[in-house]
Amino acid sequence: MNGLQCKLARTAVGWGVRELSKAAKVSQQTITRLEKGEQLREPTLARIKSALEGAGVEFIAANGGGVGVRLRDP
Repeated sequence: MNGLQCKLARTAVGWGVRELSKAAKVSQQTITRLEKGEQLREPTLARIKSALEGAGVEFIAANGGGVGVRLRDP
C-alpha cells in the first residue's frame, strides 16, 4: 500500500485522518506522513492496511493501469 492508496481507501470508507489513526492505533501524523509519500516501517504500514481492510477496502495490485482500491461487495 502506498500513500495514494491509503488516501483513496480512507476517503472511500468516509474516514478522516483522525478516524483512520484511531482504527490503526497510530498517530495522525503517521497517516499524514504516509499520504505525503514518506516511508513507514512495515509493522506500522501493516496496521494501517489492516484497519482499512477491516472497514471493507480491497487493495488492487498494478494491472497495467496502476495500483488502486475498491470496496468489497457487502
